[in-house]
Amino acid sequence: MLDLDGVVYVGRAGVPGAAAYLGEARERGARLAFVTNNASRPPSTVAAHLAEVGVPAEEADVVTSAQAAARVLRERYGAGARVLALGAEGLLEALAAEELVPVGVEDDADAAVTGYGPDVLWRDIMAASVRIRDGLPWVASNTDHTIPTPMGVAPGHGVLVDMVRRFTGVTPTVAGKPERPLLDTTTDRCGATRALMVGDRIDTDIVGGRAVGVPTLLVMTGVTGAPELAACPAEERPTYVAADLGGLLEPQPAVAPGATGDGVTGRADTGGWSAAVHDGVLRVDGEGSASDWWRAVAVACWQHLDATGTAADTTAVHSPVAPSAAGTTDR
Repeated sequence: MLDLDGVVYVGRAGVPGAAAYLGEARERGARLAFVTNNASRPPSTVAAHLAEVGVPAEEADVVTSAQAAARVLRERYGAGARVLALGAEGLLEALAAEELVPVGVEDDADAAVTGYGPDVLWRDIMAASVRIRDGLPWVASNTDHTIPTPMGVAPGHGVLVDMVRRFTGVTPTVAGKPERPLLDTTTDRCGATRALMVGDRIDTDIVGGRAVGVPTLLVMTGVTGAPELAACPAEERPTYVAADLGGLLEPQPAVAPGATGDGVTGRADTGGWSAAVHDGVLRVDGEGSASDWWRAVAVACWQHLDATGTAADTTAVHSPVAPSAAGTTDR
């Protein structure tokens, strides 16, 4: 199960190396399901985008938070229910596929649903918020606070959810990661028995995978960097860490914490790298693969965090570039 934004592509461009890595994974027998909290685009559009960046995909290979939200609404209110929809085309199409009726902010409705939509109007947000405050049941596609874009990390749908929650005092039912509906929908559709959740976000992809009891792979091509990795609490840590999707094809060796003392509160050595947290500051020496660099950093920082309760200062280190990033991009 692969997240998309920040894992397979960023904006319109493919993440370097992603298409080749996924092609080889398929050749080795992996079934790929593309799982996204982005509710704005229908699966057909997502599949076409994947093809553009060199990753062939069928519409059925794509599962969105909009589909998961629509499934929740169908299960609760039945076919024909009228749903106030605040979002984009992907949300409207998902509702129709579940035989639900999308309606406007002033129409009679059985429930409200919100999803990422860059063209949603402020007046519609106000009207929907008032109705939610007054008792209209609310389902949110996802709560991602950020989304990777070509201009950098930008506000995601979670920012809107927080605003409406504060105004209304209502906490929505959430369909996307890290809640169960999206990943349950995916495993049910694929009949998966040995699933792996792959993503770039700790708070959605990794926590979501853990919530449904599957191992997780964190790739460092999206919104997570060294500061976020260093601050990750034990209950949210990924099973595996890799620089990019090449991690699907390589061994994932266990990295044991090293000896501490004399000001060192975290240490790890693997693949030619030696990472240590000394007086709260992370230092990394050696050379090797980018993935091994990230694994050493993760283990040293987590040992320090568990021992001291504070995250290591990572400002003095810079990750090496993964080999795939030095070549052509997957466009």
